[in-house]
Amino acid sequence: MAGSGERKAQKSRTREALLDGARKLMLAGEPVSVAAAAERVGISKATAYRYFSDPGVMAAEAGLAVKVTPYEEIIAGTRSAGGRVRALSRYFFELALTHEAAFRQFLARSLDAWSAESGKLTIRRGARRVAMFEAALQDAAIPEERKARLVRALSLATGVEAMIVLIDVVQADKAAARQAVTDITDALIAAHLPPEPPDPG
Repeated sequence: MAGSGERKAQKSRTREALLDGARKLMLAGEPVSVAAAAERVGISKATAYRYFSDPGVMAAEAGLAVKVTPYEEIIAGTRSAGGRVRALSRYFFELALTHEAAFRQFLARSLDAWSAESGKLTIRRGARRVAMFEAALQDAAIPEERKARLVRALSLATGVEAMIVLIDVVQADKAAARQAVTDITDALIAAHLPPEPPDPG
């Protein structure tokens, strides 16, 4: 029976394949639909609609065309759970700043998919941050429930949502916004993880 890690990896591959299908349609100048993207990459329509029910959201995410650096590269040179978390936090916030316009457009399109009837989003976003923070904390010497709490808090404190709050609401400049993310990350690490040797550099 497949483990949860294997199932998550398969879901990630399926999602990325569907986005690749959407990009191929866009490059060919063809309309983007969930069914057409699925057909392009050999995935059933039923499976595809479990990942994307709104073709506009699919097109917005595919249009980001942002290549996310592999986890192993992001955490290279770190030797502690806290160091890995810091590296990921910096990376995802910088990614949002670097591709600000595209991420804002995607976030707006995602929010458009919110259903007033159900009171929830009708799509599930990629959540790469969540998977990477979970991997970073895999060998942390804390209970699983505490890891889950820390992953939730870290996911809130970085990425495009943190950028919107810091730049738009707080009106911080980018340097101050980066420092705020660093401060929050350090506070969360101190609150949840046991003391660790500092990472080099």
